[in-house]
Amino acid sequence: MGILIPEASSCKYLGIILRSDLSWADQVNYTVKKAWKALHFTMRILKTGNSNTKSLAYMSLVRPILEYGAACWDPYREGQISALDMVQKKAAKFAHHTNSPNWQSLASRRKLSRICVPFKAYSGERAWKAIGDRLHRPHYLSRIDHGRKIRSRRQRTDIGKYSFVNRTMQHWNQLPAEVLGILHCEPITFKKRVRKVIIELN
Repeated sequence: MGILIPEASSCKYLGIILRSDLSWADQVNYTVKKAWKALHFTMRILKTGNSNTKSLAYMSLVRPILEYGAACWDPYREGQISALDMVQKKAAKFAHHTNSPNWQSLASRRKLSRICVPFKAYSGERAWKAIGDRLHRPHYLSRIDHGRKIRSRRQRTDIGKYSFVNRTMQHWNQLPAEVLGILHCEPITFKKRVRKVIIELN
């Protein structure tokens, strides 16, 4: 006799909270709470440290929490984005006594992380190669489109419109052709090109 598996509205898999309605609210809330806890611990330990030490501690102990798996759960709601940004602003105030240090915004870093995913798929990097084989070009390319443009699908709900897949394809398709260049370059080289474009657009 088979065992009945109980139904759940959410579950954690590899540290990421998945919900049946495809919302990332629980994941964002969990991340923010965990990051605040790590930041407060850091602030207590390094209360008399210098700015460089405090910055390094934030980037080593707190920011990785804010960015773990963020390429897939990157939020689009302003409230969730602000909740994540508040942690970095507090860390900036602690380290440099300002809300606007020379740090790249978390939103820009998440966007960069998402755009690098199609690059990994196209360049055949490990497990991403299977995804690259499923990416198809649109039926029509305009003169301003690059040759690696991905065919998108029309979405009717916000969950679909702002999903990792849809948003990433939009940003990938908007990249200038010179940024893509030859895709068989080092990942760090591609990342630098995209980071420059994101900074210029912001």
